[in-house]
Amino acid sequence: MDDPTTQPRPVLRVVRGNPTDEELAALLVVLAARTAAAPAQPAPGRSAWASYWSRNRAPLTAGSGAWRASALPR
Repeated sequence: MDDPTTQPRPVLRVVRGNPTDEELAALLVVLAARTAAAPAQPAPGRSAWASYWSRNRAPLTAGSGAWRASALPR
């Protein structure tokens, strides 16, 4: 299952420069603090205006009593 010769993928990779251990530690502290301080964003809720059935209802027809029938479910 677990092969001891395989290395896990690094979370952070330095692309340029040669930072010291202290500089990398400072960067990780800043990133960890920003991640912890960020408020969790709630998932956007679906409003009744965006529901499937309100967009795909039968067209209203004109005639006697049509205004009353428009509020009745089909």
